[in-house]
Amino acid sequence: MKMKQVLILMIIAIFILSACGQKGIKDAKNWPVGDFTYTDQNGQPFGLKDLEGKVWVANFIFTNCVDVCLPMTANMKKLQDLAEKEGIENIQFVSFSVDPTVDSPEVLTEFGKQFNVDFKNWHFLTGYEQKEIENFALTTFKTIVKKPETGDQVLHGTDFYLMDGNGKIMKYYSGLADIPLDDIMKDIKSIQ
Repeated sequence: MKMKQVLILMIIAIFILSACGQKGIKDAKNWPVGDFTYTDQNGQPFGLKDLEGKVWVANFIFTNCVDVCLPMTANMKKLQDLAEKEGIENIQFVSFSVDPTVDSPEVLTEFGKQFNVDFKNWHFLTGYEQKEIENFALTTFKTIVKKPETGDQVLHGTDFYLMDGNGKIMKYYSGLADIPLDDIMKDIKSIQ
Protein backbone atom coordinates (compact mmCIF):
# COMPACT_ATOMS: atom_id res chain seq x y z
CA MET A 1 0.00 0.00 0.00
CA LYS A 2 2.77 2.44 0.90
CA MET A 3 4.56 1.77 -2.39
CA LYS A 4 1.40 2.59 -4.32
CA GLN A 5 0.98 5.93 -2.46
CA VAL A 6 4.62 6.84 -3.09
CA LEU A 7 4.19 6.04 -6.78
CA ILE A 8 1.04 8.17 -7.02
CA LEU A 9 2.79 11.07 -5.26
CA MET A 10 5.75 10.77 -7.63
CA ILE A 11 3.46 10.87 -10.67
CA ILE A 12 1.63 13.92 -9.31
CA ALA A 13 4.95 15.65 -8.61
CA ILE A 14 6.14 14.94 -12.15
CA PHE A 15 2.97 16.46 -13.62
CA ILE A 16 3.25 19.54 -11.44
CA LEU A 17 6.91 20.06 -12.25
CA SER A 18 6.41 19.54 -15.96
CA ALA A 19 3.54 22.04 -15.97
CA CYS A 20 5.73 24.61 -14.22
CA GLY A 21 8.39 24.20 -16.86
CA GLN A 22 6.12 24.67 -19.84
CA LYS A 23 7.15 27.50 -22.08
CA GLY A 24 5.26 29.26 -24.76
CA ILE A 25 2.89 31.95 -25.81
CA LYS A 26 -0.83 31.73 -25.29
CA ASP A 27 -2.71 31.56 -28.58
CA ALA A 28 0.51 31.36 -30.62
CA LYS A 29 0.01 31.57 -34.39
CA ASN A 30 2.58 28.83 -35.17
CA TRP A 31 2.83 29.98 -38.80
CA PRO A 32 5.96 28.43 -40.34
CA VAL A 33 8.42 30.78 -42.02
CA GLY A 34 9.39 29.54 -45.47
CA ASP A 35 13.06 28.97 -46.15
CA PHE A 36 14.89 32.04 -47.43
CA THR A 37 18.40 33.30 -48.00
CA TYR A 38 18.81 36.96 -48.89
CA THR A 39 21.61 39.52 -48.66
CA ASP A 40 22.28 41.49 -45.47
CA GLN A 41 23.73 44.97 -44.99
CA ASN A 42 27.26 43.51 -45.18
CA GLY A 43 26.59 42.02 -48.61
CA GLN A 44 26.61 38.54 -47.04
CA PRO A 45 24.02 35.78 -47.44
CA PHE A 46 21.68 35.57 -44.46
CA GLY A 47 18.63 33.39 -44.07
CA LEU A 48 16.45 31.08 -42.07
CA LYS A 49 19.34 28.67 -41.41
CA ASP A 50 21.23 31.49 -39.65
CA LEU A 51 18.25 31.97 -37.35
CA GLU A 52 17.83 28.32 -36.30
CA GLY A 53 17.59 27.99 -32.54
CA LYS A 54 17.25 31.75 -32.07
CA VAL A 55 14.27 33.87 -31.17
CA TRP A 56 13.89 36.68 -33.69
CA VAL A 57 11.78 39.72 -34.36
CA ALA A 58 11.12 40.91 -37.91
CA ASN A 59 9.53 43.84 -39.68
CA PHE A 60 9.20 45.31 -43.17
CA ILE A 61 10.74 48.71 -43.95
CA PHE A 62 12.40 50.70 -46.71
CA THR A 63 14.94 53.50 -46.50
CA ASN A 64 13.12 55.90 -48.83
CA CYS A 65 9.98 55.82 -46.66
CA VAL A 66 8.53 59.22 -45.76
CA ASP A 67 6.25 58.18 -42.91
CA VAL A 68 6.07 54.89 -40.96
CA CYS A 69 9.53 53.33 -41.41
CA LEU A 70 11.48 55.83 -39.34
CA PRO A 71 9.35 55.43 -36.20
CA MET A 72 9.14 51.65 -36.76
CA THR A 73 12.93 51.40 -36.92
CA ALA A 74 13.25 53.60 -33.83
CA ASN A 75 10.80 51.30 -32.03
CA MET A 76 12.73 48.20 -33.09
CA LYS A 77 15.88 49.87 -31.75
CA LYS A 78 14.09 50.38 -28.41
CA LEU A 79 13.31 46.66 -28.43
CA GLN A 80 16.92 45.80 -29.23
CA ASP A 81 18.13 48.03 -26.37
CA LEU A 82 15.59 46.54 -23.97
CA ALA A 83 16.63 42.98 -24.88
CA GLU A 84 20.26 43.89 -24.20
CA LYS A 85 19.33 45.53 -20.89
CA GLU A 86 17.37 42.41 -19.88
CA GLY A 87 20.39 40.23 -20.73
CA ILE A 88 18.67 38.35 -23.55
CA GLU A 89 21.46 37.02 -25.74
CA ASN A 90 19.93 34.49 -28.12
CA ILE A 91 17.91 37.01 -30.12
CA GLN A 92 18.07 38.46 -33.61
CA PHE A 93 16.32 41.35 -35.32
CA VAL A 94 15.53 41.24 -39.04
CA SER A 95 14.28 44.06 -41.23
CA PHE A 96 13.18 43.04 -44.71
CA SER A 97 13.43 45.84 -47.27
CA VAL A 98 10.26 46.21 -49.32
CA ASP A 99 12.13 48.29 -51.92
CA PRO A 100 15.08 46.08 -52.92
CA THR A 101 15.97 48.01 -56.09
CA VAL A 102 16.77 51.10 -53.98
CA ASP A 103 17.91 49.42 -50.75
CA SER A 104 21.35 48.05 -51.52
CA PRO A 105 23.47 46.69 -48.67
CA GLU A 106 25.32 50.02 -48.49
CA VAL A 107 22.09 52.02 -48.32
CA LEU A 108 20.74 49.72 -45.59
CA THR A 109 23.98 50.09 -43.61
CA GLU A 110 23.71 53.87 -43.67
CA PHE A 111 20.04 53.66 -42.71
CA GLY A 112 20.83 51.45 -39.71
CA LYS A 113 23.66 53.74 -38.61
CA GLN A 114 21.15 56.62 -38.34
CA PHE A 115 19.55 54.69 -35.48
CA ASN A 116 22.79 53.44 -33.89
CA VAL A 117 21.64 49.86 -34.31
CA ASP A 118 23.86 47.04 -33.14
CA PHE A 119 24.52 45.14 -36.36
CA LYS A 120 25.76 42.09 -34.43
CA ASN A 121 22.18 40.89 -34.04
CA TRP A 122 20.20 43.05 -36.46
CA HIS A 123 20.18 42.21 -40.15
CA PHE A 124 18.69 44.44 -42.84
CA LEU A 125 17.84 42.23 -45.81
CA THR A 126 17.63 42.85 -49.55
CA GLY A 127 18.79 41.04 -52.70
CA TYR A 128 15.49 39.77 -54.11
CA GLU A 129 13.03 40.84 -56.77
CA GLN A 130 10.08 43.06 -55.85
CA LYS A 131 7.56 40.31 -56.62
CA GLU A 132 9.51 37.90 -54.41
CA ILE A 133 9.28 40.07 -51.29
CA GLU A 134 5.63 40.81 -52.02
CA ASN A 135 4.85 37.09 -52.23
CA PHE A 136 7.04 36.24 -49.23
CA ALA A 137 5.31 38.87 -47.05
CA LEU A 138 1.85 37.69 -48.09
CA THR A 139 2.34 33.93 -47.88
CA THR A 140 4.56 33.82 -44.79
CA PHE A 141 3.66 36.86 -42.68
CA LYS A 142 0.14 37.33 -44.04
CA THR A 143 0.79 41.02 -44.67
CA ILE A 144 0.70 43.21 -47.74
CA VAL A 145 3.71 44.62 -49.56
CA LYS A 146 2.97 46.40 -52.83
CA LYS A 147 5.06 48.81 -54.86
CA PRO A 148 2.77 51.06 -56.91
CA GLU A 149 3.44 51.53 -60.61
CA THR A 150 3.91 55.26 -60.04
CA GLY A 151 5.64 56.94 -57.13
CA ASP A 152 8.34 55.63 -54.84
CA GLN A 153 6.37 54.85 -51.66
CA VAL A 154 5.83 51.13 -51.09
CA LEU A 155 2.70 49.99 -49.27
CA HIS A 156 3.47 47.61 -46.42
CA GLY A 157 2.33 46.48 -42.99
CA THR A 158 3.68 48.02 -39.80
CA ASP A 159 3.72 45.02 -37.45
CA PHE A 160 6.59 43.38 -35.59
CA TYR A 161 6.63 39.58 -35.85
CA LEU A 162 8.03 37.30 -33.14
CA MET A 163 9.50 33.97 -34.26
CA ASP A 164 10.65 31.09 -32.11
CA GLY A 165 13.85 29.08 -32.58
CA ASN A 166 12.05 26.66 -34.90
CA GLY A 167 11.20 29.39 -37.41
CA LYS A 168 7.54 29.71 -36.54
CA ILE A 169 5.71 33.01 -36.19
CA MET A 170 4.38 33.06 -32.65
CA LYS A 171 2.72 36.45 -32.51
CA TYR A 172 2.65 39.89 -34.07
CA TYR A 173 2.33 43.34 -32.52
CA SER A 174 1.95 46.94 -33.59
CA GLY A 175 5.35 48.26 -34.60
CA LEU A 176 4.24 51.82 -35.14
CA ALA A 177 2.05 53.15 -32.33
CA ASP A 178 1.38 51.95 -28.79
CA ILE A 179 4.18 49.38 -29.00
CA PRO A 180 3.60 46.78 -26.26
CA LEU A 181 7.31 46.58 -25.38
CA ASP A 182 6.71 44.87 -22.03
CA ASP A 183 4.43 42.24 -23.61
CA ILE A 184 6.92 41.59 -26.39
CA MET A 185 9.75 41.14 -23.87
CA LYS A 186 7.60 38.82 -21.76
CA ASP A 187 6.78 36.73 -24.84
CA ILE A 188 10.44 36.63 -25.93
CA LYS A 189 11.44 35.34 -22.49
CA SER A 190 8.69 32.72 -22.56
CA ILE A 191 10.10 31.08 -25.71
CA GLN A 192 13.83 31.47 -25.01
